Order: sequence, then C-alpha cells, then structure tokens
Amino acid sequence: MVGENHGLSEHQRQQVEIMTQLRSQGHRVAVGMEFFTYTDQAHVDAYRSGGLPEVDFLKTIGWSQPSYDFYREQAIFPNLSEGAKTVALNAPRTLTGKVAKQGLGALTEQEKALLPPQFSLGRDSYKKRFLEMMPHLPNPAAGERYFAAQSIWDDTMAWRATDYIQAHPDQVLVIVVGEFHVRYGGGLPDRIHVRSPNTPVVTFAQVNTADLSESEIQDEVNPHTEYGVRADYIWLAPAQSPGAALVK
Repeated sequence: MVGENHGLSEHQRQQVEIMTQLRSQGHRVAVGMEFFTYTDQAHVDAYRSGGLPEVDFLKTIGWSQPSYDFYREQAIFPNLSEGAKTVALNAPRTLTGKVAKQGLGALTEQEKALLPPQFSLGRDSYKKRFLEMMPHLPNPAAGERYFAAQSIWDDTMAWRATDYIQAHPDQVLVIVVGEFHVRYGGGLPDRIHVRSPNTPVVTFAQVNTADLSESEIQDEVNPHTEYGVRADYIWLAPAQSPGAALVK
C-alpha cells in the first residue's frame, strides 16, 4: 500500500520502482488504483486488453485531474498474460458526494446497494485525525457527513482489495492511494485488517521533502505521540529529485 501526494512525478517513479522490484523478485504484481471507480472495472478491463483506446477510456470514466500522465505507468504495469490485473478500487463519487452533503440517511435503496458489504465507519482515532484536518466545517453534523463519505472510500477500497487478494493468492497487490488513507494505519490498512485479519499489509508513506527543513523532515518521520508509527516505510525525496532515502 503506497500512500502518495497526488500528481507528483517523483512519487510516480517511486511507485513504479516498488512494483518493478517486486516483479524482479519473482512476484506477479497486480495494481489497485484509488482513482478508478469499481463500477468502471469493465472499462478498465477493456482499456487494458486494448479494446478501448486511452482517450476513449479516460472520457468514459470521466477523468479530469491530475494528469493521467502521473498514473499511466502504474495502471498498465500488471502483466495480463500472467493473470495480473489493474483493479478499480474506489466508490462512485456520486455516492460519496451525496453522503458528504446529505448524510447516509439520504441514500436510496439503489444507492445503498453500491456500498461495500457490511459497511462500517472508520475507527475513532482516524475520525479524530480526519476532523483535525478539516477545521473549517460549519458544524459537527457536517463533520459526521464528511467522515461517513471518507469511510465509504476506505471501506470500498478495502472490500475490493481483499476480494481480489483472496481470489489471487499467488499475486501481490500494490495499492496506489492518497497518503492520508495510509498514514498511521487508521484508514485503508485498518479496513483491510477488519475485512481480512490474516492478509499481510505493508505500508509506504511517500513524503515530499521539498521546502522542508531538517527539523520538519524529522517531524514527518518520528512516531506520533498519539497515533504511533506513520508507516512501515517512509520514502523521503524532494518532488522533482531522482534521489531518495528509505527509512525503516
């Protein structure tokens, strides 16, 4: 599970390097993409098989930003001939957008059917961090709605990922996702552990060190006094630099 800052070419390079190293060690590598909605899996499959040109694929799934240039190499990395797949992980934005604005209670039965099986909200410590990140919400009810939408993202990705892993135990699934979902294990890692306690998870946090002082970098690396270790591995690099340091 690789937690990125969206749209940085250096983070793209790091992700592809991780995938390439796994392949060089003999692993079959599948890739799960946060930016692809699970209801678009058929379009992803058609794109990967060559039946849907890239320009039509991006139009069909409604891609807008960041530039697809940042994610093309990751999306096409799995080797179809060995059974590996590009997996669309996320929930439809129409669903999470409605929940953020109106709450879970506003969903129709048809919309509820899009939720992952046994959906539940994220854990309390994750909610606390999430609300700390959004200090300008108008009222507590808005925070509850936005966190419910965030939980739908996490739990949907966990559902899709664990289903794929269980169906393909001979593969390694590399998940490309925003770093907040990974940080301190409280978002996506937690939901995967809840759904599949025996599934091993390794987390990478990609940290852009551009414009950070040495003390600020150390703050990014050191365990948080309340939330603990940020990730199993923290990859530090300026966004445009080819150099990187790996911290275990």
